[in-house]
Amino acid sequence: MKEYLAPERERVALITIDAQRDFVLPNSPATVGGALATVPAMRRLIDAFRSAGAPIVHTLRLYRCNGSNVDLCHRAAIEAGQRIVMPGTSGAELIDELKPSLGQRLEPELLLDGKLQEVGHREWLCYKPRLSAFFQTPLEDHLKSLGITTIVLCGTDFPTSPRSTVYAASNRDFRIVLATDAISGATDAGLDELAQIGVYLMSSEQLLNWLKRDRQAA
Repeated sequence: MKEYLAPERERVALITIDAQRDFVLPNSPATVGGALATVPAMRRLIDAFRSAGAPIVHTLRLYRCNGSNVDLCHRAAIEAGQRIVMPGTSGAELIDELKPSLGQRLEPELLLDGKLQEVGHREWLCYKPRLSAFFQTPLEDHLKSLGITTIVLCGTDFPTSPRSTVYAASNRDFRIVLATDAISGATDAGLDELAQIGVYLMSSEQLLNWLKRDRQAA
């Protein structure tokens, strides 16, 4: 690939997508197939980015019980009484494995107001009202204010929010790495599609080695 597509270690951030209890935990109301199996890889990436002092942004959904902020494809179910990632519920919380501390809780009104919630050193939560983590969110401005050119993506349900986020990031000229074993629902065809637009595909192990080489060089 051209040099301007290559990820830059010193200007990288990790973005997690919809890694919330209602989407990941077994027997939750909207469990995504394969999501639980990706948790160890996501945790390894989180630990590595924290150790490196690199930024982390956890992007997440919050559905008001009246459906007023819910995308059209899910709104009817919420209006009919389905309760998924509702503000203030345990199901809306990040899975414990990704939290900086187990006592950490979302601040729904802050997030729904379009603000980032700081949860650790160079680590934030960001509410996204639609599939893409960049649609009507502060994510782009936040990353650019930190000098970030490269994002590593992991999280839940590749065909929906992760893939939407990839295309949105590409439209904003970010360099993109997809953590293939830390994202649920990915298919070979879908991954090939993203590779065609310059997305780097790496396993969590490859990513850890890539980050490690940077620290050793430093």
